[in-house]
Amino acid sequence: MEEEIKIEDDFTLIRFQNDGSEPFFAQREIGSGLIQFHFGLKGNAKFLFNQGNYALELKEEKSLLLYNPQKELPLNLELAQNSWVISVIVSIKKFHALFSAEADYITFLSPDNKDKKYYNEGNISPSMAIVLSQLFHYNLHPSIKNLYYKGKGYELLSLYFNRTEDPNAEQCPFLIDEDNVLKIRKAKEIVIANMAEPPGLQELADEIGLNLKKLKMGFKQIYGDTVYGFLFDYKMDFARKLLDSGSYNVNEVGLKIGYSTGSHFIAAFKKKFGTTPKKYLMSINANV
Repeated sequence: MEEEIKIEDDFTLIRFQNDGSEPFFAQREIGSGLIQFHFGLKGNAKFLFNQGNYALELKEEKSLLLYNPQKELPLNLELAQNSWVISVIVSIKKFHALFSAEADYITFLSPDNKDKKYYNEGNISPSMAIVLSQLFHYNLHPSIKNLYYKGKGYELLSLYFNRTEDPNAEQCPFLIDEDNVLKIRKAKEIVIANMAEPPGLQELADEIGLNLKKLKMGFKQIYGDTVYGFLFDYKMDFARKLLDSGSYNVNEVGLKIGYSTGSHFIAAFKKKFGTTPKKYLMSINANV
């Protein structure tokens, strides 16, 4: 599935969603004065260039920024099965107007680079991930759809260039140690794999080979949240996907993610999404 939302002149958002079992291909012309932001929410994608002779991969939780003022960069996307991508296409003129006062720290807007092509791969921060998820789980009246996407589109760009979300990341010696980063990622995998009965923090620290302080500090720096804060959000998103599937009732979903009583699951779901699982199911069925 491919959906294009024209937010304003020279500002377009495109959702690519492939829930099938075969790759999905999309092509479109993109002019030379346009900046491309691509965000991998789920699965894997490839952007093909020069008749497929050159490819840039876009993996889950990664972003790509592409800009070439010298020539057109047509969008030639190969989306793997069970993969989602959101692309934002904006003109350099509109973009520069948004950030004119801050252009000194946005590398490709600096005077030295104005005529140079630019490419950057980055990570999707936790706050960006929330906005991207909202763009895929749009559940408001169609009459305000464009306004909603306009707000989220600008929010996404501001978060992409947000330097204060993790102000100490570049100076922090902890993150320079790649081995420690791998251990923190291992901790994330462990809590996700055991979401119904997650280990205690000390047990988790022992299992990955870090002390408790480094586990807490590193996890917050890499994922923008505490271990259990991250796990709570993950569990709630997982619960919503289970409800979306239509294969489980509310109690079954609660048990699968570790809630022994339905009332605790309902309270947690409402805290995260502002509605109960039952009302959420009703809204899904109403939109079918």
